[in-house]
Amino acid sequence: MIAAYPATVAAALPTTFAALDLAGLAVFAASGALAAAGRRQTLVTFAFFAAVTGTGGGTLRDLLIGAPVFWLQDARAIAVCLGVAVLVWFTPQRIWSPKALDWFDAVGLAAYAVYGAAKALKYGVPPLPAAVMGVVTACMGGVIRDVLAGEPSIILRPELYVTAAALASVLFVGLTLVGLPFWAAAALGAGAGFLLRAAAIAHGLALPVYRG
Repeated sequence: MIAAYPATVAAALPTTFAALDLAGLAVFAASGALAAAGRRQTLVTFAFFAAVTGTGGGTLRDLLIGAPVFWLQDARAIAVCLGVAVLVWFTPQRIWSPKALDWFDAVGLAAYAVYGAAKALKYGVPPLPAAVMGVVTACMGGVIRDVLAGEPSIILRPELYVTAAALASVLFVGLTLVGLPFWAAAALGAGAGFLLRAAAIAHGLALPVYRG
């Protein structure tokens, strides 16, 4: 049974925020297609990588919180992934600057972390697990992409990536709990996550590693 917690989250999730969800999906799908491009793969592989990367985090989130899997309910999600795969396939790789994609990815990471946490709250998940669902939504697609591509997973690198998603998600949930309006909490959470990720991209910020 769905418990709207808090009520402002349930009321605010549709419409405009769903558009941000699709925009973030497109960014992550592009990163999956570019992983296939770097390995000179076929269009079918492009489409597969784009779809898995774009929908991976949200699929795991929905399965864990007992929600209908989003891309089975809304065909736009897969359509966006396939459209992005075709777009990348028909454009020279030099057009897709890795640094530019990092910045778009930073936006998608922050927005997805907030969206995932908000959806978990809507489905009655307690605050702390809801914040974790935000991180899962933002990061798991990239983890799956790296595994399929044979790359070291992003979660095994010290750079501030998962940490940025966690900041966005936790801040959003915390601000919602203290009664801040949904849009204010979402903007502040996503903004903080983006700024932390931006600092990591621009200045190479990373967490200290275990020295033993």
